[in-house]
Amino acid sequence: MLNKLGEGTFGEVHKARSHVTGQLVALKRILMHEEREGIPITALREVKLLKKLKHPNVVPLVDMVVTKGAQTRMDYWSTKDSKGDIYMVFPYMDHDLAGLLENKSVRLSPGQIKLYMQQLLEGTDYLHRNNILHRDMKAANLLISNAGVLQIADFGLARPGHSKLAWDGIDIRKTRYTNCVVTRWYRPPELLLGETNYGFAIDMWGVGCVMGEMWLRRPMFCGSSDLNQLEKIWSLCGTPTEDNMPGWGLLPGCEGVKNWPRQERTVRQNFELSMLLLDPNRRITAAQALDHEWFWNDPMPADPKTYVD
Repeated sequence: MLNKLGEGTFGEVHKARSHVTGQLVALKRILMHEEREGIPITALREVKLLKKLKHPNVVPLVDMVVTKGAQTRMDYWSTKDSKGDIYMVFPYMDHDLAGLLENKSVRLSPGQIKLYMQQLLEGTDYLHRNNILHRDMKAANLLISNAGVLQIADFGLARPGHSKLAWDGIDIRKTRYTNCVVTRWYRPPELLLGETNYGFAIDMWGVGCVMGEMWLRRPMFCGSSDLNQLEKIWSLCGTPTEDNMPGWGLLPGCEGVKNWPRQERTVRQNFELSMLLLDPNRRITAAQALDHEWFWNDPMPADPKTYVD
């Protein structure tokens, strides 16, 4: 193990080198807040999900590593009394997008932004076609290699979408999700207003926020509270009405909305805002976004081998 890269609610990440291959890897140690309760359900869900996914723009789970008390992987996962650390092993990626954007010495050309957006949308389209809601799209969860490859990471909040009748024995049609998902600055207005019956459009809102962040070099909507977050969204996207956000007046947080005018936009900004429409049912899908004219206008997406270091 070489050094610690970061830490979150569900685990901490270390940089390490494989004794078998000699390659650099990222080890995500699962935090055991209540060890007697066994493996956190979030970790179980993430591992189960990642084992099913295979796409160049989705981070792959390479292996699982168990240390100390557990004699075997099965022993660790099947008992509550085993003591030891468990790590998820991923390929090491050189950067995350948030870190790149905070680094003033790194400049992203329009072609590089198109390249990263193209890969982000291809990965998102793959997830949605496989009925997976990521539920935490943000720049910090997008990993980028020095070879220009982008991968979507951190599936701790991921859940099934509503395009199937059942998933793991659960009737999806009767499922209502928590709206306390997605980091606030990337959270769509329907969640901020209290919606619990949502779908793939919440991921597309996050993708739109990431696109804007690459141009601005800062998050688009830096709200200090849910109410302030909504005000920042209204100031850019306009005031919600029954025309541009049907049913918004029935959501728990609809009262006291100020009147904000909607601004005129360029082709690039229109593409960006097609992912930031207030009505989630009108928000563009990942597949539709990949065919948007913005990708066919000069400059074209950069060569994937465009280095960022």
